[in-house]
Amino acid sequence: MAHPSQENAAYLPDVAEHDMTVKYYGKASHAAAYPWEGVNALDAAVLAYNNLSVLRQQMKPSWRAHGIIKNGGIKPNIIPSYSELIYYFRAPSMKELQVLTKKAEYCFRAAALATGCTVEIKGGAHDYYNVLPNKSLWKAYMENGKKLGIEFISEDAMLSTPSGSTDFGNVTFVVPGIHPYFSIGSNALNHTEQYTEAAGAQEAQFYTLRTAKALAMTALDVLFKPELLERIREDFKLQLQEEEFLHTVD
Repeated sequence: MAHPSQENAAYLPDVAEHDMTVKYYGKASHAAAYPWEGVNALDAAVLAYNNLSVLRQQMKPSWRAHGIIKNGGIKPNIIPSYSELIYYFRAPSMKELQVLTKKAEYCFRAAALATGCTVEIKGGAHDYYNVLPNKSLWKAYMENGKKLGIEFISEDAMLSTPSGSTDFGNVTFVVPGIHPYFSIGSNALNHTEQYTEAAGAQEAQFYTLRTAKALAMTALDVLFKPELLERIREDFKLQLQEEEFLHTVD
């Protein structure tokens, strides 16, 4: 699978991701007449948000935490009895992701304790695993891409360029795979209106089709070059060992 970007890279370190929905339940009351009778769920959400912001100082540079307050009350003159946050957490590996999400859970529960609210924390149904690198496979892809005129960034640049998360990472824990990125001829950044426009432009179709050809040529190499397939399998097993997921391989 290939993903549009600003540069051509046979691999970028797509990271593991876990999302959490946090709901605080308090008690409504008139905010002017008798606020002391209320239990403020919005206060809990604000404290949780600030707790996560404070946590960032102790987070590794490769960790990410970003969230929103989805629900913060109905009217200013009513103490909010309900609030809701949605957070995404990312880390280079599933092992590190578990450490980060545990720290985040403490932040959420601390906010409930401080405000007297009850809290419900629900994790997403499906985590995104990090994309396992497979150097033999990505080198084959690069060789084919270069034949088609694709100019790739260096391996050092590949390994140091931050990226997002994808369910293709889950696939790479089951079978060997690659998830290269390709330029569409625009400097616009992903997930912006400018990039949406660039992706629909005629110029982008050339780069997309060229990338598809390189992927297809690589698939043919895997089918007709047994020695390449064996190297890909060895890379796959080695990466699973490093991730402590070897038990998933038959």
